Amino acid sequence: MNKSVLREEIFKLVYSLEVQKSESLDEINVYLQNTEISEKFKENIKDTVLKIIELDSNLKEQISKNLKSEWNINRISKINMSILKIAIYEMLYIKIPYKVVINEAVELAKKYGEETSASFINGILASVVKDNNITE
Repeated sequence: MNKSVLREEIFKLVYSLEVQKSESLDEINVYLQNTEISEKFKENIKDTVLKIIELDSNLKEQISKNLKSEWNINRISKINMSILKIAIYEMLYIKIPYKVVINEAVELAKKYGEETSASFINGILASVVKDNNITE
């Protein structure tokens, strides 16, 4: 399983939890039991999602402070919110190169989001990179 596919599975689970307004370990386990992914990757997905849940307020703060002034975080779709949380987590906490993260996030937005999602995601993440002085 390549990293893009793994990231997409993480996205599906984070999105599922956003929709259900849940952070339950049981929900995570049920989701993983119903996927055809090897156990090794299921553990990786579970660990990543649990870290994203743990850092939820920090990730939302990063999103909020990088929105345009007329925007409110509550206006962001659950798909875009899920993509942004994963991307910001990867850039700030795992230190994956921001160009890779932004590219992958934009691809997820094109696949799952609305027509404007890709440019919205790109703009927020570019602002996060600048705001946090992230360099390769």
